[in-house]
Amino acid sequence: MPATDSRPNPDYLTADAANLFAEDDLTRRFAPVFARIAEGAVQREQNRELPYAAVEWLREAGYTRLRVPKRYGGEGVTLTAFLALATRLGEADSNLPQILRVHGGFIESLLETDDEPLRDRWFTRIAQGQIVGGAVSERTSVTSNSVRLTQTNGAWHLDGEKYYTTGTLYADWVDVTAHDGQSDVRVLVRSDAPGLARIDDWDGFGQRLTGSGTARFDHVPVSPDNLYRRYNAAEPRRNSLLTAYYQALHVANLAGISRAALRDAVAFTQSKTRTFGIPGESSPRDNPLVHRVVGRLASLAFSAQSISASLARAIDAVSAARQEGRTDEQTYIHLDIQTFQAQQIVIEQTLQAATLLFEVGGASATSETRRFDRYWRNARVLASHNPAIIREAAIGDFYLNGNAHSERFSVNTSAFS
Repeated sequence: MPATDSRPNPDYLTADAANLFAEDDLTRRFAPVFARIAEGAVQREQNRELPYAAVEWLREAGYTRLRVPKRYGGEGVTLTAFLALATRLGEADSNLPQILRVHGGFIESLLETDDEPLRDRWFTRIAQGQIVGGAVSERTSVTSNSVRLTQTNGAWHLDGEKYYTTGTLYADWVDVTAHDGQSDVRVLVRSDAPGLARIDDWDGFGQRLTGSGTARFDHVPVSPDNLYRRYNAAEPRRNSLLTAYYQALHVANLAGISRAALRDAVAFTQSKTRTFGIPGESSPRDNPLVHRVVGRLASLAFSAQSISASLARAIDAVSAARQEGRTDEQTYIHLDIQTFQAQQIVIEQTLQAATLLFEVGGASATSETRRFDRYWRNARVLASHNPAIIREAAIGDFYLNGNAHSERFSVNTSAFS
């Protein structure tokens, strides 16, 4: 048996020749927080215990303000650095990056706006630790809007219902899409506002702790200061990094799941003293077939993380070009296609890793005490948010015919007035 100290250190994905995953001050700073989150991940999964405490640990450690520019009190880290950190958080518990995905998207939208009072107001709040959740999606149609914004005796109110309201259970503010009778608007309301019910009725078989259920608005009061933008839900989003950001966050989270599968495969195998089909005590860690499984898992995790890092650098490059006025619509279309390409491969690799994990342990790896099944379930739910088959067709159409993808999202068109 090889000496214990001849094996790679536990963070074995951080020393490749290209230095893609090297430890840095940011990773080291958050490592204890992520370790604390990982320690309770199985228990939370078994008991369906919502990770309120874990969100607070991240808030206290400054994770929620990392992308806020320094002049507003944040840390101004690059998206490359942030997504690398999101992968480590996804490794600890993939519910957490998803819980804070809308919060991160709100920050990215502020980085794109030229409304300085809006930026100052909300960046300052986020730098102080406040978290934004979302109530945007509908069960039926991308372009429908069942929440109504009305004005009575000079006071604004919201009425209606949203689903897929990821992060709202943990948030201080809820970013809502509504319709005022003339156009669609974006509205921010306090999460504890009277008449707002945040309901934990998310019934997906994975990502169970994200709070991605219903938000119900019953004459919820809205401050005029928080009616912040009109938009057209029927227009495709163009000249924006938001499509790339939201998918890159999924890709980083999936890469984290592949890391977790490798981590648990190694720990599980090293603790075993019995190999299937071999009488008596034996060491699976010395079995060439187990070597192959772990070698494949390591390769899948490396590839997923490499693709995620490459995509993050591409988004940062476009962001820098945008600030210098060197982008046009084609820039963003090409970036979206690149993002979709990354999504195709990382989804497949992560689902493969989540299945291959069970090959190191036979029936004992299926024990409920380990909940290894959560990796496949969580990856499958993340992969289902934006169907890969549609994205793959969009990629093919782009390469064959030069056509931009036709997905429709809300697009900011004018300040609220």
